[in-house]
Amino acid sequence: MATQTSTPHATPPFHYDQPQLAGQSPTVTTEAVGDGWQRVRLVWQLDQPVQQDELAIAFQLRLTPDFWWAPHLAPGDGDCIAQHVFRSPALIAAQANEVVVIVPDLDICGRNPDTPWFLDLDAPQRTAWLGMSHTSIPQHVRYQKEPGMIFAPGAVSLGFYWTAYTDEETPRNPWRRVTEFLWSRYGQPLFAQGEPLTVPLDRYVEHVYTWAFATWQDAVWQEFELAGKRVGAPAFIVNVTESPNYPGEVNLREFLSIWNQAWFSSLRGASGLYRYAQRTDNADLLAKANLTKEFALAAPMQDGIFPSVYRTAMTKVTIDGKAYTRSQGWESGYWTNSNRTPRERGITDAWYHILDASWTALLMLRWYAELEADERLLTYARTYAERLLTLQDDEGFFPAWLDPETFAPSEMLRQSPETSMSVTFLLKLAELTGEGRYRTAALRAMDAVLVEIVPGGRWEDFETYWSCCGFGKEEYYGRRVPRNGFYKQCNFSIFWTVEALLAAYRTTGEERYLRWGRRTLDELSMTQQSWQPPFIYIPALGGFGVMNFDGEWNDSRQCLFAELFMDYYQKSGDTALFERGIAALKSSFVMMYCPENPTAKALWETVWPFFGPADYGFTMENYGHTGYTTPEGGGIGEFTIYDWGNGAAAEARNRIWDHYGDIYIDRRRGHAFGIDSVAVQLDGTRCRLTDQTGLARTVKVVFEDGSSTTVALAAGQAQWVEVGDAA
Repeated sequence: MATQTSTPHATPPFHYDQPQLAGQSPTVTTEAVGDGWQRVRLVWQLDQPVQQDELAIAFQLRLTPDFWWAPHLAPGDGDCIAQHVFRSPALIAAQANEVVVIVPDLDICGRNPDTPWFLDLDAPQRTAWLGMSHTSIPQHVRYQKEPGMIFAPGAVSLGFYWTAYTDEETPRNPWRRVTEFLWSRYGQPLFAQGEPLTVPLDRYVEHVYTWAFATWQDAVWQEFELAGKRVGAPAFIVNVTESPNYPGEVNLREFLSIWNQAWFSSLRGASGLYRYAQRTDNADLLAKANLTKEFALAAPMQDGIFPSVYRTAMTKVTIDGKAYTRSQGWESGYWTNSNRTPRERGITDAWYHILDASWTALLMLRWYAELEADERLLTYARTYAERLLTLQDDEGFFPAWLDPETFAPSEMLRQSPETSMSVTFLLKLAELTGEGRYRTAALRAMDAVLVEIVPGGRWEDFETYWSCCGFGKEEYYGRRVPRNGFYKQCNFSIFWTVEALLAAYRTTGEERYLRWGRRTLDELSMTQQSWQPPFIYIPALGGFGVMNFDGEWNDSRQCLFAELFMDYYQKSGDTALFERGIAALKSSFVMMYCPENPTAKALWETVWPFFGPADYGFTMENYGHTGYTTPEGGGIGEFTIYDWGNGAAAEARNRIWDHYGDIYIDRRRGHAFGIDSVAVQLDGTRCRLTDQTGLARTVKVVFEDGSSTTVALAAGQAQWVEVGDAA
C-alpha cells in the first residue's frame, strides 16, 4: 500500500480574532508539536465570577472548500456540536488537495463541567467555531446553545491544534493525518497502559454464556419446533424487568422474536458460540449453536428471497390495574422482516431487505468455510445469489427493499452503500465456487459504489434515517445538509464498504481498491473513540459511535469492526491499525455488568439497585445514547440485545482468537501485539511477554504465516520466549 505523502504549510489558511471574556483579551501561546501540527492555547485570568453565554473562537477560512467534515451535524443557526460527541473531534475542510484541520485541545477539553466545549460549522460562510457554551437537546440528538454559563475565578483555557498541507495522496485522504495525530497523541499512550481494560477476555465470554444459557435462560434462550425442525436462538431483546432479581412484573420492551438482520444476527452469535464450544469441548453449547444454524436454514425461500425475522404475536395483560406487554408464545409465530424501514414511504416490515439477506448468506458461507462444511449452507446461499444477480441495475447497484408481493425494488436506497454488503458476499461465493460471474457482478457493484458513494461521503443506509434518529429523512435524504456541507452519515455503511474494498483487493490485486479501502478506513476511524474524556464515566478508548447525529459511545458495532482493522494491518503494516482493532475488541466488554468492570458495575447498580450476581453478563449495547452522561448513571440503559451486545462481543472474541490468537507476532515486519492484555516486545527471534491481568494463564500465539503455539504466562510477570524467524 502506498504511504501517505503531504507537504505541510507554515501559515494557517484561516483567520481568527481573539475572543473576549468579560472584556479581557487572552494570553495566546503557539507551539510547534511536530509533523506540521501547531498548538494554540488561549488563557484568561478572572478575579471574580463572570456570566457570559458563549466564549468562542471563530475561524474564517481563506479556502473555498469543496469538502467539509465534522463529527456531528449542526444543521441550523444556534445548533452546535457538543463535546459529548467528541470521539475523535476535528473540523476538516479541503479545496482540491489543499487540506486544513482544526482539533480541539483534548488535554484541557471538558475539564470543567460548568464550561463545556463545542464545535460548529457554517460551510456557506466558510466559518467554523470552537468554544464553550451550555447546550440543550431539543430532539434526538440535536444540540443547541443555551444561555447561562458562568466562569469561576481563576484561569480559563481554550485551545486547539491545527495543520494545513497539500495532500499528494491518490485518492485524496483528508482523514489520514488527523487519525494518525489523534491516535499517536492520545490513543496510543492509553493503549500502552492497557486501556480500555486488562481483564482476560474469556472471563467476559464466560459471563455472557452463563447469563444467556443459565441465570437468564428463561428469558433469553428460545427453543421450539419450526416447520418440522427443532430450532433455537437467543431472544432478540430482553430488559431489566426480566432479571431473576427484578421485584416487579415482566414487561417486554418489544415483540418476542429472533432476527437474522444486519444488526441483530442470531447466526453471527451462533458462529461465535460454535467456536467457543469447540475450543472448550462443550457439547451443550455446540448443540445450541447448531439449533441456531437450523433456524437460519428454516427461513422459507420464495424465488430465492427469504425473510429475516421470526416473531410471536403479542398481547397486553393487566395485573393490579397496570398493563404489561407479553408474548402469546411461539405457537403464534410467523415470518416477517425488520421493522426499521421507511414506513412513511409505505415500506413496512413485510418488505424484504437485501442487506439483511446478503449478510445472512455471507455468514452461511463463513460458517461453511471455517466451521463446518454443511452443504445446505452453501446451497442456500447460492440459491439466493442467483436471485440477487437478477436484481443488479444497469449501473451496478443492488436495491435495498423488495415489495413483498411483486419483489419489485423500492426507490428508497435503490443506489446506496448497502450494495457493499452484497459485494463481499458475492466475492466470498466466487472464492468458494470458482464461479466468475459472481466475481464480475461484485466488482461492477464495487466500482459503482466507488463512483457514486465514497467520494462524496453519501453514507445513507437503513440506520441513518430509520432507526432511533429520523432527523432529515424528509428534507435531507439524498442531499447534503446545506449549513454543514456534508450528508447525514452512518458508519455502518462505511464499514461494509471498507470490508468490500478489502475483499475486492484480495480478489483482484488491484492497488486502487486497497487505496480507496484505506482512505475509507481512515474515515471510519474518525468515529472511533481515541481519548478518555473527563465527561465519559466509563473506559472509552477504542469504542465507536454510530452516526453524525446521534450520541452513542461504546456502541456494539465496535466488536464487528475490530477484526477489519487487524486485516488492514496485514496489508499496510501500520501498527496503529492493529492497536485500534484490539482497543475496539476490548471496548466491546466495557459496558458489561460484572465484578471485573467496577466502574460500570457501580453505575449499573446506581440505576438498577436490584442487580446482583445472577445478572453478571448483562450488557447494554451502548452508553450515552440520548446525548448526555452523568456521574450518577445518566447514559446507562435498560436492555440487552444478545446479538448486538454481549453475545456479539463474545462472537468477536472467539472469531479473533481463532484468527489472531491472544498474541499476534509478525516476525516478517518485526511487530508484535498483545490482544488479550499482554504487553509484547519483539527482539529478533525472541519476544518478551508481560501479563497485564495479574493472573497465570495459557495464551495462544499466532504468527504471520498462520502457524501458532501456546505459552504459559506467569501472573503479572515478564518472560522471554523464542519465536524463531519468519519463513
